[in-house]
Formats: sequence, C-alpha cells, structure tokens
Amino acid sequence: MLDPTFASDLAREWIAAWNSHDLERILAHYTDDFAMSSPLIAQRGFDASGTLRGKDAVRTYWAAGLAKAPDLHFTLEDALVGPDSVAILYRNQAGGRVVEVLVVDGAHRVIRGMAHYA
Repeated sequence: MLDPTFASDLAREWIAAWNSHDLERILAHYTDDFAMSSPLIAQRGFDASGTLRGKDAVRTYWAAGLAKAPDLHFTLEDALVGPDSVAILYRNQAGGRVVEVLVVDGAHRVIRGMAHYA
C-alpha cells in the first residue's frame, strides 16, 4: 500500500524532472521495461495502439516531445494515491489539465504510465 507522503514526493520530483527538460532525469523514475500509454503516442505517429514499451521506445517519443515544446512547463495541482499507483494532476504550459497515472513496483519504480488529457 502506498502512502500519501510517497505520492506527494513522487509527484513533486516527477514535475521537477519534466520542468528540467532532462530526459535521463525523467526516465530515472521508470523501469527499463515500463509501458507508457497516451493518446499523443498515436496522434504523433509513434504507435497506433497509443502504447510504447521500454525505455528506448519511450525515450525517442519523449525526446521528440521535448524538442517540439521548448517552453514545456508543468504545474502540479494534486497527487492522489492508490494501492500501487499515483495519479498526478497538473497543468501544462498551455493551461491544459492532465492526469498521469503511474503504477509502481515494490521498489517504487514506475512500471506503467498512462496519460489522460481533458
């Protein structure tokens, strides 16, 4: 069972990593074989299923995203805790609301991520 302090700490560090634009700092939260799902994966032509698996595939996708949005900046609104996941509610640089659900393993590394857009 995850606790709210862990959820808050993970959310703050996750937001800080994205705001740093340091791809390796972002990827440090994830296992090598994690899966990432997002409607943007399909929209941007990376995989029609909307899901990528493994750091190498996701690294390419996120690197392209960072290059496309040099002004990328996230503002944390809330972190919600589940039994084995953290839902991070934030606003992006365009003011859009986003929820990222991060499922973690026993070592608190992300094994699955899912992005949800308003």
